[in-house]
Amino acid sequence: MLVYPSGIDLSSATLRYLTGLLAARRRERGTRWRRLTCGRQALLVLAHLRCGHTYTQLAAGFGVGVATVYRYVAEAVEILTAHACDLATAVRSAIRTAFVILDGTLLPIDRIAADRPFYSGKHKKHSMNVQVIADPLGRLLWASPALPGAVHDVKAARTHGIVDALTDAGVRCWADKGYQGAGGTVCVPYHGRWDKLSAGQRAVNASHAKIRALGEQAIAALKTWRLLRKLRCSTTRITDLVKAILALHRVTSR
Repeated sequence: MLVYPSGIDLSSATLRYLTGLLAARRRERGTRWRRLTCGRQALLVLAHLRCGHTYTQLAAGFGVGVATVYRYVAEAVEILTAHACDLATAVRSAIRTAFVILDGTLLPIDRIAADRPFYSGKHKKHSMNVQVIADPLGRLLWASPALPGAVHDVKAARTHGIVDALTDAGVRCWADKGYQGAGGTVCVPYHGRWDKLSAGQRAVNASHAKIRALGEQAIAALKTWRLLRKLRCSTTRITDLVKAILALHRVTSR
């Protein structure tokens, strides 16, 4: 396999942050020697998460075995998952904002037609459903655990307790028509065909769409981590990957 120099569009602060976490883990375990230093392991993990490089590509580039790459990535993801903020923390942060934007996104996965629970009939592909909360400026606050792609957005929001958490905290939430009937503080546009709505309802829906469009920035920020654009791992690992990326995103967005 050919190897060539490349770059990762992340700051050195992100590399230092992950290196520090890995170094602390090695001290905790009393690790004496490994093939790669903490900094090189952190760089390997960031290349996997940010650029979506496969284990085989990383093994060739860093001069280690594929099994070693797997262990390095799994260790880093486990550490980052523990540092990811939960829903309660995100809601406390949202209290200081005027409102939040709730939206769902699908993460494509590599599955066969027999895996019906993961098939989204709306988007015609196998995927995992992740709920995203953004602030009024479109900045990512929180991303939920992953559910099968066949799960509807409003059901996913209720399953994760998002509606109850926002309502209990008194945080207003803007969402699209996929959250009809969510209740609480979730605001959705008027339902119905555009030509059947009154002039006032059309104006409300247009204003609602302008506000909600900012939530797409948070989803775009999440998917700048190119591993999430096509996941080929077990579906049981996707939630941990999302949490790990969320923890790193908080560092990169500071």
